[in-house]
Amino acid sequence: MTSFDDLLSQVPIQQIADKLGVDEATATDAVHKALPALLGGLQAKAGNPQSEQSVQGLVDQHQDEELLTGGVDIHQVDVGNGEKIVDDVFGSDKNTVINALGATGGGAGGNDLIAKVLPMLAPIVMAYLSKQMLGGRGAAAESTAASTAPAGSASGGLGDLLGGLLGGAGKSGGIGGVLSEALGKNAGGAIGSVLGGLFGKR
Repeated sequence: MTSFDDLLSQVPIQQIADKLGVDEATATDAVHKALPALLGGLQAKAGNPQSEQSVQGLVDQHQDEELLTGGVDIHQVDVGNGEKIVDDVFGSDKNTVINALGATGGGAGGNDLIAKVLPMLAPIVMAYLSKQMLGGRGAAAESTAASTAPAGSASGGLGDLLGGLLGGAGKSGGIGGVLSEALGKNAGGAIGSVLGGLFGKR
């Protein structure tokens, strides 16, 4: 079943920790901050009639369902491609997001760690979204459906999928609430407000 926990289970946190030279707890903290933010950025774009088609295009362009087969090997993740995805999702607000996430909680690494984790997660997220949307049938039919979707539909199933994933990441409702839940009680409210406002204008 599609859920935030299901997506999270696809992320090889120990491998990320090893690759970045940090302990597993630090890597877990970074992933739990970065993943909801990435999903929130995608949902904000999918909910905007001016950019919803670009979100579907991102999924179609970067789909790699084989990445998930047999479990993700972080060494097979194209981080360079992940950087492009992060740039597409956040645009000129990327550094604002990284700074906001890096300033929260007690996790070590701060901005630098978040900046490295986001592009590792982005291809995994795209592969997961593609797998859930296409069900292994190929992109052609889904792309056709997306191209004929009415404006404001949040790319149909994609908008619903992202909403479901974010709904599983928090209980407070809305991107600010989701991020507050995901980032913990101490700085969660502040970061949720910052990123909620940021995504709300997209």
